Amino acid sequence: MQAAESPGAQPHAELAQARIDRVFPEADTVSEPKGDYGVRTIAAGEEVLGYAFQSLNVVNIPAYSGKPVNMHIILDTEAVIQDAYVLEHHEPILLIGIPEQKLHDFNAKYEGIGVNQRVVVGRSRDANAVTVDAVSGATVTVMVINEIVMRAAHEVAVSLGLIDAQAATAQKPARVREEVYEPADWAKLTGNGAVRRLRLTRGEVDKAFEGTEAEGVDEAGPQEVDETFIDLYATHLNPPTIGRNLLGENQYRFLMEDLEPGEHAIGVFGRGEYSFKGSGYVRGGIFDRVQLRQFGESISFRDRDYERLSDVYAEGMPDFDEMAIFIVREHYQFDPGSPWTLELLVRRQTGPVSSIFTSFELPYQMPEQYIERPEPTAEEIAAAEEANRPLWVNIWYQKSFQIGVIVVALLLLTVILFLQDTFTRRPKFLHWLRRGYLIFTVVFIGWYALGQLSVVNVLTFAHSLFQDFRWSLFLSDPVIFILWVFTAASILLWGRGVFCGWLCPFGAMQELINEASRKLKVPQYELPFAVHERLWALKYIILLVLFGISLESMSAAEQAAEVEPFKTAVTMKFDRQWWFVLYAALWLVISIFTRKVYCRYICPLGAALAIPSKFRLFDWLKRRKECGDPCQLCAKECEIQAIHPDGRINANECHYCLDCQMTYHNDNKCPPLVNKKKRRAKGKKKAPNEYIPVVQIAEP
Repeated sequence: MQAAESPGAQPHAELAQARIDRVFPEADTVSEPKGDYGVRTIAAGEEVLGYAFQSLNVVNIPAYSGKPVNMHIILDTEAVIQDAYVLEHHEPILLIGIPEQKLHDFNAKYEGIGVNQRVVVGRSRDANAVTVDAVSGATVTVMVINEIVMRAAHEVAVSLGLIDAQAATAQKPARVREEVYEPADWAKLTGNGAVRRLRLTRGEVDKAFEGTEAEGVDEAGPQEVDETFIDLYATHLNPPTIGRNLLGENQYRFLMEDLEPGEHAIGVFGRGEYSFKGSGYVRGGIFDRVQLRQFGESISFRDRDYERLSDVYAEGMPDFDEMAIFIVREHYQFDPGSPWTLELLVRRQTGPVSSIFTSFELPYQMPEQYIERPEPTAEEIAAAEEANRPLWVNIWYQKSFQIGVIVVALLLLTVILFLQDTFTRRPKFLHWLRRGYLIFTVVFIGWYALGQLSVVNVLTFAHSLFQDFRWSLFLSDPVIFILWVFTAASILLWGRGVFCGWLCPFGAMQELINEASRKLKVPQYELPFAVHERLWALKYIILLVLFGISLESMSAAEQAAEVEPFKTAVTMKFDRQWWFVLYAALWLVISIFTRKVYCRYICPLGAALAIPSKFRLFDWLKRRKECGDPCQLCAKECEIQAIHPDGRINANECHYCLDCQMTYHNDNKCPPLVNKKKRRAKGKKKAPNEYIPVVQIAEP
């Protein structure tokens, strides 16, 4: 198969061509991209097989990375999706993480789905919707892809005339109001739209064939261009006001008695030199000059669907050369309340056995007073609301359970932080509470809700500020959004330590491993403070390098961000290539002997959070004048060495574990408090004994 060359040929041409060959192996030509959407027509000889286009030419919906996914979509002539394939994406979870084959397997589910159908990822209250399962770990991405595919396919199908822009296949058909009747003449029926008209001159028909092989065939002369080619009228005869006035009482009653439930009678009247009936139905039983179209579906008529009409009774009705009644059978599921079109096909002979057709449309919409639209049920209203909601809102509904649990957990953490003086006076309880919270962070926030924040989020946000900022992009993952909002607020109040010490799943993993190793008496090792202090700079250097790479290529930055083991250990649950697993496991093994080494020296996300920590509003961690000189207890006990030898707590490095505050309030451990307690005890011992008078009782 050969595709027409175009100076502006789209990228991914070879892959797109391979998809076309797979879907339509019999095709021999593919046109160049045409129209606003760059649609390519696929044909075999003179027969059109389908249409291909790239979604980026139709819709621009950003995915989780902040950039759109470009899909190659193929439709057949019935507006049914035959193929949807990813040409390009920038999703970090798919660039290095989930195998792309899972995404291709997901996209394969669109084959055979009509563009007017509704597709929902996950669960839906719409019983008429097509539901497809999400890709585990990439739910947001596939929900965006679903919207891209269905919206782009629908837009292109409408632009090509494959479907009616107002068609809604899920709605219940309207009911003809058989009880409504009023006398009406021809003028009234044409005036209120009950009867619609299409008049064509010979010149208009000639113009329609310009540029084709039929140009000049049977062309009208200069004096004939304004002559009537056909004067065509169409109406829906089922409503009594239309049918009884046109056909008369008896003829209308006989017609309605012959119709089965769900069948509809269409009246067609014509005059002029062109016959809308033609002679094809005599030879083959099919009328080849008229057909109906509704919801993109063509309704053809056979001889059994035709009734000759000779007597009409509406006052003022003109004389017609031919009149007919065509029956729309019940299997078409015709909706009298939705627009439909009567198509008039005009053929011109271009050779002994070849000809060219063109069509003219007579649109029809039933007047509202003749129909009754069904009241939607509560379920249908809910489904319609769901369908009309923005994508990010539907994602929030899909993840309502995760959102609820995380909001409750964050409220609990807020209580702990605001009442930290109360909790730190009960160190045993707080230690167990913190361990439970860290387990929750790993299992629920990390492995279940996939709520691991990443430096990629920071880079995406920074770029969006200077490019195309859209709240919908960040709202598309509710768990990540909620965690970021809480983290931003906690940075202003407490610094970076709240996230790093309580809400980072990978950090929680390291801390729990180290906690267990200490319980098992595994030897612990720490670097000298001078070396430790200088190694802090590493994470800031890594952050600057990643930001510099992102200025050149966000895709390259996303791959370089694999310096974070988060995706392997949390998002993918170690289900990756061995080298990624080895890298993540290495940091966890180091945590057995030294607490949170990765967090202290390497983590670019921690560096990014530490920068705005300079602007925190409060200093909630309490210190005494003796801290650092002479007391060094907290500095030695701080398991991530965030306390300087002089007693200062470095808020940029503190993980807010509150261990130092438990010591601060412990009068059996904090040296200044211990000394005060001893002085009080000595003072009590030196105090004089109270005088107790002795009463002597005389003997009798």
